[in-house]
Amino acid sequence: MPIEAIANPEKGLLGRIRIATTQLSRAERQVAEFLLQKPHDVVSMPIRVLAQACQVSEPTVVRFSLSMGFDGFKAFKLAFAKSLATGIPYLHLDVNQADPVRDVLPKVFDRTIAALMEARNSANTAAFEAAVQLLARAKRIECYGLGYSGALAVDAQLKFFRFGIPTTVFCDAHLQAQSATLLNKDCVVVAFSRTGRTRDMLRNVQLAKNTGAKVLVLCASNGPLAQLADVHLSIDVEEDPDIYTPMTSRLAHLTYIDALAVAVTLVRGPEAITMLERAKASISELRLGA
Repeated sequence: MPIEAIANPEKGLLGRIRIATTQLSRAERQVAEFLLQKPHDVVSMPIRVLAQACQVSEPTVVRFSLSMGFDGFKAFKLAFAKSLATGIPYLHLDVNQADPVRDVLPKVFDRTIAALMEARNSANTAAFEAAVQLLARAKRIECYGLGYSGALAVDAQLKFFRFGIPTTVFCDAHLQAQSATLLNKDCVVVAFSRTGRTRDMLRNVQLAKNTGAKVLVLCASNGPLAQLADVHLSIDVEEDPDIYTPMTSRLAHLTYIDALAVAVTLVRGPEAITMLERAKASISELRLGA
């Protein structure tokens, strides 16, 4: 039986495979990891050669294809080749200790570009439109983030207050909890989290929901925070936060914030555009001339 989250057609196939690695059997995981490391090699491989390269049996490759939601290896291989043809390669280019310093910059750029392109092609446009409507109708917006996600919440507040909607930001769990209890059905909480599994964030979002406030969540799929959302914008980016500060997922979040700000301005019409112009004019005299 295919795994539901993996078989979601709105996800890019490479992204679905990456998410699948934690849900597959050990042998099927070997197939997934080989596909992610050498995607272009797989396109020309018959099932026998792929099985040998992955050090598994041919039936294991077939079972992997079924787990991914396809009728068999042939159907999977066609879809996999098509996903590569879209120009969204999976670049396994994380920096490691053996790399010379000169390789760090291009690796980080290439990894980031690939992650953003994958996020773009796997975006759920229906969820994005629902998020825009939620923000456009709000009477008050509160942005929540903890730890590194706090910087995302601050960026969102800096963008969203210019809609002319009262907008605040809370990056402290205790302040979030107190503020959440004072909201009402006309308010929207925008919650940021990389994993969607932070206990304090889960508690505070639930407190906001108890007041009738709507909740927009930007986080990874399949976490408990996503389940609490009225609207969930899924951001699935692979990185190793145990070694490096989350980078590519943060950039994906920031891109979503920019897109939401632009779209809400369009939806709210001339009044919102006028407010943006006034806000920009207020600081123009603070800049030196050319």
